[in-house]
Amino acid sequence: MTAKPIPIDLTRYAGMIGGAREFLRVWVGDEGPVTCFVNPVPLGPDPFAFGMALVDCVRNGAKAYAKAVNIPEAEALARIWEGLDAERAMPTDQPSDVTPTRSADGVIEFVPPRKAN
Repeated sequence: MTAKPIPIDLTRYAGMIGGAREFLRVWVGDEGPVTCFVNPVPLGPDPFAFGMALVDCVRNGAKAYAKAVNIPEAEALARIWEGLDAERAMPTDQPSDVTPTRSADGVIEFVPPRKAN
């Protein structure tokens, strides 16, 4: 039986999120791989915006790591950049293809292909 993903509870942040729209969900399994679902629609047509958003994520990640493992934020940020550079230089995995579909609310859903029986 496969475990169901447990989302991060954002209830207490509802006021902060306001009318924002989600564009990225990321999971990691034991020993990898990382699974990402990306909906570029909220960011707009230029992938440049995705890059900017990812840098914001990196900075927030550094703050979170600094608090979680009690290290200076600058050290956490430096290690995150090292990890990004290492993955860019030698990717450990390649994105897989999924088929996007549009739902009634305009959100693009990414549906993995079904395995043949």
